[in-house]
Amino acid sequence: MLPQRLDSTLAYAIAKAMMDGFNRHYRLFRTESARAKHRFETRDWLGQQRAQRERIEFYDLRVKECVMRLMKEFGADAQPMDVWEQVKLHYIGLLVNHHQPELAETFFNSVTTKILQRAYFQNDFIFVRPAVSTEYIENVEPSARPTYRCYYPTAETMQAEVLHMLQDFDLRVPFENLERDAELVLGAMKRHFDHVKLRANCQFQVLSGLFFRNKGAYVVGKIINGFQEVPFALPILHNTDGKLVVDAALFGEDDLLILFSFARAYFMVDMEIPSAYVQFLRGMMPRKPRAEFYNALGLAKQGKTLFYRDFLFHMRHSTDKFRIAPGIKGMVMLVFDLPSFPFVFKVIKDFYPPQKDTSREQIRGKYLLVKQHDRVGRMADTLEFSEVGFPRDRFTDELIAEIQKFAPSQLEISDRDGDGDIEVVLKHCYIERRMIPLNIYLREAFDALQAQAADPTALAQLERAVVEYGNAIKDLVAANIFPGDMLWKNFGITRHGKVVFYDYDEIEYITDCNFRRVPEPRNAEDEMSGEVWYTVGKRDVFPETFGPFLLGNDAVREVFMKHHADLLDAAFWQSHKERIAAGHVHDVFPYERDRRFLAHALA
Repeated sequence: MLPQRLDSTLAYAIAKAMMDGFNRHYRLFRTESARAKHRFETRDWLGQQRAQRERIEFYDLRVKECVMRLMKEFGADAQPMDVWEQVKLHYIGLLVNHHQPELAETFFNSVTTKILQRAYFQNDFIFVRPAVSTEYIENVEPSARPTYRCYYPTAETMQAEVLHMLQDFDLRVPFENLERDAELVLGAMKRHFDHVKLRANCQFQVLSGLFFRNKGAYVVGKIINGFQEVPFALPILHNTDGKLVVDAALFGEDDLLILFSFARAYFMVDMEIPSAYVQFLRGMMPRKPRAEFYNALGLAKQGKTLFYRDFLFHMRHSTDKFRIAPGIKGMVMLVFDLPSFPFVFKVIKDFYPPQKDTSREQIRGKYLLVKQHDRVGRMADTLEFSEVGFPRDRFTDELIAEIQKFAPSQLEISDRDGDGDIEVVLKHCYIERRMIPLNIYLREAFDALQAQAADPTALAQLERAVVEYGNAIKDLVAANIFPGDMLWKNFGITRHGKVVFYDYDEIEYITDCNFRRVPEPRNAEDEMSGEVWYTVGKRDVFPETFGPFLLGNDAVREVFMKHHADLLDAAFWQSHKERIAAGHVHDVFPYERDRRFLAHALA
């Protein structure tokens, strides 16, 4: 019996070391998130961006640390499987009364798969499904901050309760005029409730942590009155005088879905119990998957875990096949999808045309840049997976042939589990939300106009798409991103009508580009030549040359030149480059400017 007791003692020590590793990770994650409040108060925008970027790396660093400790202290990779089975059981015991059990399970999976070199979920040594419920977790310490606070207004105290709600966040910067802002917020709220008397249960429920991103802090909550529930968010910004202002009031699921979009950077929020935040947010936005809430809160590894579980569940309950994605094929990425699943899968090809001077490592570097950058609602977030297995019978033969032709190094077809089921294994792929490619969206408008000239719906669709396309590029410029390949096919339309960029292999920082005007021709021969007669550096960009590639359609040209002619002027790009290089961080709003209460000059 002694060896069994020794095994159990060893297993517990390994489990405890893994839990210590996770607790260290979440402590550092939460500390960095909490510091966002001070950076906001001191207007340290560059520091906020740097912290946002560095925090993304925390998880992998802590996993690596934990793996090294387990290998050094316990020879973890040499332990037999019965020890690992006990490790998991002891770890489950350590999850009792833990405040982040779902995150700790994912951390266990990450560490275990690296040690056992099992890169997929179907085995007995990791958490395929949650072992511990996350419902009703509470911090019972008397000094603990609740997940959300409640305010109970009456007809006479509505404004006072809004004022109280804003003051409770204890921001160490004065408001320009807090009473005015509370009155503006209340006026916006009443538009949702003017036709209804205040019921007995009337209350504001507000998450107790502020949501920090870019240059804003967001109050997030919901109004409950009778059977009616209305989600809301209040962006708080700095004006040029260093005072705070409530800039707008966002109401309803659609407003908040845009605020929490997959195309925006992760929030920084100080959370003791993240699952409680996710549950609260999902109650306000039930159409959004839980995985995307974890992503939005900066817990991307948990988001990835939940996404994969959702994907496996969908595969078990669907029968359609993966196919080559509709649209113009890319030169660098091979894209496929499952029609019933709202995501696309992207594999880096093994070789590229001569005009694409790049490599697999460079392309992965561009995707990492986007992951770490402020995506300002205009670049789709991606999930990165390695060694992903799919049933072979769910792939069309055309798709298999396409992968074998363009990315053979990324494909393995085998019975890797030895159970007789043939799998397609992709060595590496990216997964992102499916959107309607902008060129297809425009073509639909063109086809409708051909069928019926001056069709008002088609004209509105065309104008909205072109205006949004230009807005997307200008938001990217404000975020110090030059998209590189600006063709319509590299942008998509979301369900909220927003244009989002998703082709990253040619992106550069604006500050690394040299924006130039095309030199005047030296003579008639230059003017008539189809060749470039002037020198072009590797990072030279000539905005006036965008027109011939983008504006071949007269209707598109008319709308574009009306709203975005400045994008064809090198001076526009150069001026933004100079401001960014000087340390200026632009304001990019997750709501339309006409939603703002007052035309404040912002810091």
